[in-house]
Amino acid sequence: MTKTVGDHLLQRLHDWGVRRVYGYPGDGINGLMGAFNRIGDRMQFVQVRHEELAAFMATAHAKFTGEVGVCLATSGPGAIHLLNGLYDAKADHQPVVAIVGQQARAALGGDYQQEVDLLSLFKDVAHEYVHMATVPAQVRHLVDRAVRIARDRRCVTCVILPNDLQDMDAVEEPPHEHGTVHSGIGTTSEPQVPDEASLRAAADLLNAGERVAILAGAGALHATDELIATADLLGAGIAKALLGKFAVPDDLPFVTGAIGLLGTVPSWELMKGCDTLLMVGSSFPYSEFLPKEGQARGVQIDRDGRKLSIRYPMELNLVGDSRRTLQALLPLLRRKADRGWQAKIEADVREWWRVLEARAMNEATPVNPQRVFWELSPQLPDNAILTVDSGTSAAWYARDIKARRGMMGSLSGGLATMGNAVPYALAAKLCHPDRPVVALVGDGAMQMLGINGLITIAHHWRQWRDPRLVVMVLNNGDLNMVTWEQRASEGDPKFSGSQDLPAFPFADYARLLGLHGRRVDRPDEVAGAWAEALAADRPVLLEVMTDANVPPLPPHLSLQQVANYMKALLQGDPDARQVVLATMREAWDGLVGGRA
Repeated sequence: MTKTVGDHLLQRLHDWGVRRVYGYPGDGINGLMGAFNRIGDRMQFVQVRHEELAAFMATAHAKFTGEVGVCLATSGPGAIHLLNGLYDAKADHQPVVAIVGQQARAALGGDYQQEVDLLSLFKDVAHEYVHMATVPAQVRHLVDRAVRIARDRRCVTCVILPNDLQDMDAVEEPPHEHGTVHSGIGTTSEPQVPDEASLRAAADLLNAGERVAILAGAGALHATDELIATADLLGAGIAKALLGKFAVPDDLPFVTGAIGLLGTVPSWELMKGCDTLLMVGSSFPYSEFLPKEGQARGVQIDRDGRKLSIRYPMELNLVGDSRRTLQALLPLLRRKADRGWQAKIEADVREWWRVLEARAMNEATPVNPQRVFWELSPQLPDNAILTVDSGTSAAWYARDIKARRGMMGSLSGGLATMGNAVPYALAAKLCHPDRPVVALVGDGAMQMLGINGLITIAHHWRQWRDPRLVVMVLNNGDLNMVTWEQRASEGDPKFSGSQDLPAFPFADYARLLGLHGRRVDRPDEVAGAWAEALAADRPVLLEVMTDANVPPLPPHLSLQQVANYMKALLQGDPDARQVVLATMREAWDGLVGGRA
């Protein structure tokens, strides 16, 4: 049988190492669907419930494997549905290739049904590379360039394939003549270590510092040992951007945890007290949580020179892989004799963990959401993968979950979109079927996309060597993070019309799908519910009825935030009394350190 363009495209992806594509069918890609049928078990097509889920899953695939993620959608509406998940990949610098169908070439420009200008539509999200094939001889180099650029630039790329082209005879090797392109799959070798002079200058700066702070991000996830060794030599503390949570374990005494609005008090103190800042693999955006300009000298390490010195004015900027660069830098660093700065950091960290425990055990109605995360943390298996949605679930994850070696975890960092946690968890499980996965989701995100993702979980779970996948839903009936933002940022009382969510029986719904569902509405049930879920013989939906009035306090409140907060409560906030009581408990624990 003659190989079609669709067959050739899938084979070329296979040659690049792609073994799984996430997508949803449609008549704009029927030629590709036929090719999937013919390629058989050499490439898996994962049918999702919505194209947005496919793009999220491709992003998670890239995050949890280091491979290029691939998603597929039909023309027009299917392609449009991909966009939010693709922007998630773009914002978190993940290599994802989107393959999208298009109407027949002869119809383009004729205002045809489902005709959308896809080149313009994808030009922003896939700005590094987006092209449409018009003849079979293009397909080889379009796929090659899309995969290579996505992988090497850590970005989103897109190939558009008109539906009539997909069934044409493939041209696997273009003719050897003028006007043709002959691309290949060869490996790419890039310099990963800065030059010796730059390394020595960076070492001199770091050696001169008396109070060194390290900020680690997603680009340092593979540099755990090197970060620890650097902090040990420099007597430094390590704060972590949220995507870098698992760069270093939280059981180290000088690791201050998350930074930013969802961060910790020790990370705030670390940045406000340092005289030297070493930023590794991070583009953390919130300048108010970094040292004031002129307070600290700075060194930044990043593989992408475009990301250097845009968050803080650094003296030295090193382009290179974080692990390889730190390995080259370590022999040039001198061990600091004065350990007073690090001793203070460690004391702050010890105090902070006591505060968090006290806050987690505070009374709430019915369940304190912090306790849900606090009770989970020690029960997590050492090889667990965590996925987290945007909202207050991300705040409690950032603070109350202790990262350990061997774990992985991620969320939508740069885009901070809702709806990512369940498709992330499903992709993690497909990529690592022998590892337990836990998704931490708010009820708003669960209603938005998560309940659809459960259908796909129910379809696939029997194929996994380890069936454990726990979806924990914080059910508080409120779009909680935005409610708190309305109060603290705008000074407005909660607007129930926008914030209250309709009731939904999440655990009952999971049971309808053949999964295990459990509803928890008492604090003394939380630890046991986690133990049961993590020992189950099938995926579990753990629905916890939590208190929407427990505030996710930032590590530092400005006078303006306090004024806005009080203004909102005094202007008729429907939950004002409960909010005041919960805030007083949180503030008291912060003052006494959990020792009362």
